[in-house]
Amino acid sequence: QVQLVESGGGLVQAGGSLRLSCAASGLTFSTYAMGWFRQAPGKERELLAAINWSDGTTDYADSVKGRFTISRDNAKNTVYLQMNSLKPEDTAVYYCAAAGAIVLVRMGRMDYWGKGTLVTVSS
Repeated sequence: QVQLVESGGGLVQAGGSLRLSCAASGLTFSTYAMGWFRQAPGKERELLAAINWSDGTTDYADSVKGRFTISRDNAKNTVYLQMNSLKPEDTAVYYCAAAGAIVLVRMGRMDYWGKGTLVTVSS
């Protein structure tokens, strides 16, 4: 059974930082591209960052480029999202997800999803 479990969310003041983690099990993690998404109340789900499985290629949404960094540790079956310079508009539930290739992540065609972790940024 595949599981993706996010952690690291919480309440932070504007300008602060958080690091989200997503621990994967039940799949060959090193062969999956990974993505971080978020969904704020009343808004559509948004792809924030993606990382390839083979060469570590990364993609970022314009809204987070320069502030967020995605990384992975295949030995620990974990993908991370370092979030800096957080803004109130970053408040959302953050999800990690896995897909067979980074092109699928960009299309939102994910094979597996986590249940999400809430990030709240106060002004």
